[in-house]
Amino acid sequence: MNEIKKTAMIAIVGRPNVGKSTLTNALVGEKVAIVSSKPQTTRNRICGVVNRGDTQFVLLDTPGLHKARTKLGDYMVKVVRQSVADVDGVCLLVEPIAKIGAPEQALIDRIKEEKLPAVLVINKIDTVEKPQLLEVMAVYAAACDFDAIIPISAEKGDGLDILMEQLQKYAAEGPQLFPEGMTSDQPERQIVGEIVREKLLRNLDKEIPHGTAVEVTRFSERDSGIIDLDVTIYCEKASHKGIIIGKNGEMIKKISSHARQDIERFMGTKVYMETWVKVKENWRDNVNFIRDVGYRED
Repeated sequence: MNEIKKTAMIAIVGRPNVGKSTLTNALVGEKVAIVSSKPQTTRNRICGVVNRGDTQFVLLDTPGLHKARTKLGDYMVKVVRQSVADVDGVCLLVEPIAKIGAPEQALIDRIKEEKLPAVLVINKIDTVEKPQLLEVMAVYAAACDFDAIIPISAEKGDGLDILMEQLQKYAAEGPQLFPEGMTSDQPERQIVGEIVREKLLRNLDKEIPHGTAVEVTRFSERDSGIIDLDVTIYCEKASHKGIIIGKNGEMIKKISSHARQDIERFMGTKVYMETWVKVKENWRDNVNFIRDVGYRED
């Protein structure tokens, strides 16, 4: 076991659904951030911890930068802006498209403003041919003086060793921030809630999952090691509640079953989970409720 002598705090930023959480999970080696094909899956800043050689990397997986339409959206955008500060380096994650969109330009401007060391990481390279990839690299190279431009496939693991070698250059002498074996700074209760939300995102269509929040109201461990959970899913409309529960309760059973399996893998023990669905109209614009369910700026 190598002694940790250096640390590197790295912000992973980009537009929604570009693969930030997939990249964080791939680098950490286990799921610390939920993943779905829907944008704005990540709502909080999530720390993934990677020990490599004598260096501890702390990866900040951030919500996608988007135009906020609710108080929750405002919170998510603020988290991104605060994350791109006081870090040792930034990974700007983009798709292989030879055009710089508004979210990418906003992040490039922020990187320049803060004078931060930055790497352009082009994800999903398995979806394009080499000439198109070279065009993307040229467009971004002209827009910002990145320290490196690294093509990867976060899903397939291609290019990740090269990326880690680049991030190693941002490491500075410093103490180990997280103990051995710790892969995330999230409390277990929060991870459990996020796993349930992931299953909502994966099983429900369109806008409904974005109008849901999850609160773990009971998290207790028996002497035998079994975990008992009470989980409340909040939605914005009574009609959404019916869809989440499903005919004869089939949908909520499916969501709960899939979530429980992942939670048991994460906790390494048997889990008993009770799940309820409640209506909380317009909760995404209710600042106090947003804080109550775990979205805090501190």
